Amino acid sequence: MQVNFSVERMRNLAIALVSIVLVVALSLSVRAQDGDSLTAQATRSQPIDIALSNGKPTLVEFYADWCGVCQSMSKDLAAVKTEFGDRVNFAMLNVDNTKWLPEVTKYRVDGIPHFVFFDRQGTEIAQAIGEQPRTVLVAKLTDLIEGKIATSSQPSAPKGETSQFNPKVTNTPNDAPRAHGV
Repeated sequence: MQVNFSVERMRNLAIALVSIVLVVALSLSVRAQDGDSLTAQATRSQPIDIALSNGKPTLVEFYADWCGVCQSMSKDLAAVKTEFGDRVNFAMLNVDNTKWLPEVTKYRVDGIPHFVFFDRQGTEIAQAIGEQPRTVLVAKLTDLIEGKIATSSQPSAPKGETSQFNPKVTNTPNDAPRAHGV
């Protein structure tokens, strides 16, 4: 009887230890994934007013938590932010937050993710909409740092073909980014 009690106690101890190891591993896994999440990145991002006035180039990302492309890009963006964080400001604006409606309207955000590139003086240089491969973001940020992206007001700036369509943009307090003018 004494032997059974000892074996049972050892088995329970082993189960407890395995359970603790699994909980710790799961906790570390969730923390590692959370570091790349949109919410975690937005929390660490630079406030836009500081980003546009501190003398460093800036990348502003308009995103939403429900956006599948935004979520799928989050790991690559986290790596890019780590690589360029000492030379470029990264600001993130959630289009579902009505606080950012003036910026959503100003930069004509009609799809996400939507990226706006600013030079060291806080002047808008370029925009990109939709999924951006990591290699493309790295190339654009490198050009931005080196001043190789010209502003549209500079004569050397490449001009693409654009539509003559100029939609009426309204900005009322009840507008929501996903309301589509309804």
